[in-house]
Amino acid sequence: MNNPIKGAEWLIKTSLPADTFIPEDFNEEQLMVKEMCAAFLDTEVLPVIDRIDKMEQGLMPSLVVKAGEQGLLGASIPEALGGLGKDFITSTLVNEGLGGGFSFSVAVAAHTGIGTLPILYFGTDAQKQKYVTKLATGEWKGAYGLTEPNSGSDALGAKTTAKLSADGKHYILNGQKCWITNGGFADVYTVFAKVDGDKFTGFIVERGFEGFTQGPEEHKMGIKGSSTVQLYFQDCKVPVENVLGEIGKGHIIAFNILNIGRLKLCAAALGGAKRTASLSVVYANTREQFKQPIANFGAIKNKLAEMAIRMWVCETALYRTSKWIDDKEHELLNAGKPFNEALLGAAEEYAIECAILKVYGSEVLDYVVDEGVQVHGGNGYSDEYLVSKGYRDSRINRIYEGTNEINRLLTVDMVLKRAMKGKLDLMGPAMAVQKELMSIPDFGAGDDEAYAAEQKLVANFKKAILMTAGAAVQKLMMKIESEQEVLMNIADMAIETFNAESALLRLMKLSASRGEGAVAYEKAIVQTYLYDAADRINKYGKDAINAFADGDEQRFMLLGLKRFTKAASFNSKEAKRYIANKLLSENKYPL
Repeated sequence: MNNPIKGAEWLIKTSLPADTFIPEDFNEEQLMVKEMCAAFLDTEVLPVIDRIDKMEQGLMPSLVVKAGEQGLLGASIPEALGGLGKDFITSTLVNEGLGGGFSFSVAVAAHTGIGTLPILYFGTDAQKQKYVTKLATGEWKGAYGLTEPNSGSDALGAKTTAKLSADGKHYILNGQKCWITNGGFADVYTVFAKVDGDKFTGFIVERGFEGFTQGPEEHKMGIKGSSTVQLYFQDCKVPVENVLGEIGKGHIIAFNILNIGRLKLCAAALGGAKRTASLSVVYANTREQFKQPIANFGAIKNKLAEMAIRMWVCETALYRTSKWIDDKEHELLNAGKPFNEALLGAAEEYAIECAILKVYGSEVLDYVVDEGVQVHGGNGYSDEYLVSKGYRDSRINRIYEGTNEINRLLTVDMVLKRAMKGKLDLMGPAMAVQKELMSIPDFGAGDDEAYAAEQKLVANFKKAILMTAGAAVQKLMMKIESEQEVLMNIADMAIETFNAESALLRLMKLSASRGEGAVAYEKAIVQTYLYDAADRINKYGKDAINAFADGDEQRFMLLGLKRFTKAASFNSKEAKRYIANKLLSENKYPL
């Protein structure tokens, strides 16, 4: 990549299609991995999905072992530790490929993510050899104990304590953890506790340690087949060699692992959405009403097309970011950084994008399953149809890995902090936007270039963010942290803009390689998304501006916002019918 984009720099820099990784760039090996994941779900998981939901004893752990035998648990683990040593894009593809497996997907994602990565990235060589080698194959299953009954989003408010024993050989843990995925059958847990009351620290706890017990399985709204229990520590003896990382540095483990987890959650949600969309397409083609398939009706086509648009855009933003993380990891490795520091540093660099993806991916899945039930009508409410299971299972995604509200607030908070530290130059571009607003609009520059209007619109979206966020910071100063509604409005503007730019870059890259005549489907998706995004960004911007500005300042900014979100007239109905007809003709959404 000639001009690598650092975290959040897309907001102030122009990205080039040639420098943008898109799903059509997957290599042959990556496509084979994706197919292997799909085949595993079709042959091993979906035929027993009802048994999984009934929590048949031993079934889920046995499926995790089978996934390990096929190498699906160790994609990102180095070969020296029993993994496949594949790149970040490939490991992300595994998460997407297994994402349509309902509760199984949750178990595997928890095992390979928060169950394994803390030890892989922060463990000593001895800890990695002892635990990661077994986690990579599925011989041992992993879980993660962070959340407590009174500390959800406020993870550092944990009450679990750890005290060094008199002989100095053990830390004695006391407290409890809740909502622990895989907790009922895991063999090894990363657990966080406060040493001496204030030093937040990670520990590796094995099943069978003295003083460690678990509660009964929780009865949940969805993901019923995934094990979710409370963990109890009553004078639990953890050997001192099982301290993970440094005493008092547990927050570094917790927050860095969450960055990766958020992106991987987006991938899994995307995989689930694609399979649900395909169920809806097949049903629409086969269900007849008024003597014809319901697929013939515009109202149904509109739903299917909107599903396709959101999934295609989500997929685009996901793999654009995955390649950035992969490139940054290699850059840090080449600079002499150890393996763990390289990937953690790469994920930290793009923590803002990971938060954006978590929000968007989970909300895309929620949209797809909700409209999927609607396409199925009354049958969608029946447990005989998988779409009802998908509907229930989806809801948790907006809560764990940080609620979507927390991730929206983090998105803006991280951008502002980087700007204040001089890592991101927002001041210059923001001042340029102010200057532009005082001048006569430019109505025609660059109109001969391919996709010139679309490029200008995306550039204007960025200006709308800089104008709104800049004014909010100036006006609210230190009070901005308490104005969560304004921050979430700005975050939504950023999410829409990152998605819009990612989608346009993918279209432009495809158009350059295939020719514009061969990208009619993709063009319909991008143009519809941009057309709708303009209205959404305008609404988010208005709500923010009206919350902190008044009088002439308010009128001036609203006029600027209107200028920056003005999209040309576009027949989205016809575009959506075109998109839907392609899905219906293929009788699926392509995985």
